Amino acid sequence: MTAGVKAGPPLRAEPARRHTGWRRQRRWVLPVAGAALALVFLAPYVVMLLNSLRPSGDVVRTPPTFLPREWQLSTYAQILGDDRFLAWLKTSLLVATASTLIVIAVSVPAAYYTARFRFPGRTAFLLLVLVTQMFSPTALVVGIYREWFNLDMVNTYAALILTNAAFNLAFAVWILHGFLASIPKEVEEAAHLDGCSRLGTLRRVLLPLTMPGIVTAVIFTFIAAWNEYVVALTLMIDEDKKPLTVGLTSYVTGYEQHWDQLFAASIVAIVPVVVLFAVIEKHLIGGLTAGSVK
Repeated sequence: MTAGVKAGPPLRAEPARRHTGWRRQRRWVLPVAGAALALVFLAPYVVMLLNSLRPSGDVVRTPPTFLPREWQLSTYAQILGDDRFLAWLKTSLLVATASTLIVIAVSVPAAYYTARFRFPGRTAFLLLVLVTQMFSPTALVVGIYREWFNLDMVNTYAALILTNAAFNLAFAVWILHGFLASIPKEVEEAAHLDGCSRLGTLRRVLLPLTMPGIVTAVIFTFIAAWNEYVVALTLMIDEDKKPLTVGLTSYVTGYEQHWDQLFAASIVAIVPVVVLFAVIEKHLIGGLTAGSVK
């Protein structure tokens, strides 16, 4: 009887072959797409680099050319030998570093207290911290200037450092609060049973566990302070006290146009941030992902 039964049609292997073909294509499609996206983001920096290696007149000459008509390699030596540029670089490093240290020193205990203790107004405080991120320094610049003018602190490093720290403190408190709240209380209780004080527990146990969050706060605070322009333009008057973001505009004015030096100085200005980001990239990625899981 089995010999008289007709065999059914063979199973199709086409969907499986399609799936396998897509997996093979994905091996080269994704890298090519990633490389194309990277080129899009790197294109402005390539143009800046090429413009820094051509004479100033060649930058604005028409028709423009992608490669310099004449290569000029002495621009970077001129920039690094310019006392004004070195003063601006020193100011930017001082302001960004000091602002970052202040933010971390204040945000860690503030985030720890809000994560571990329940107190009246806790939710309102956290909401206020989040709301402050909605205010732009541009909208508050007049009030900021008036405040420092009344304190006789206009054109001082302290005013610029404290202003940058204030604008970045809310973000650091918010992100560190999420990290500390995600750590089980049993970890802290175990440290207390071993005789560790509350401050010792924070320093020896909790801070190492929240290191990705601290690194995230450091990189974002440093970059924000390094790139700040409006407040620095308003508060700093002396030429040698201006940060890089404000000082770079001095290369191109209504009386002189040094486009090659402007682009060369811009390339040098992004080097510290790129180096800092490359050093702590792994911690930054881990911080952005781990802080959202509780």
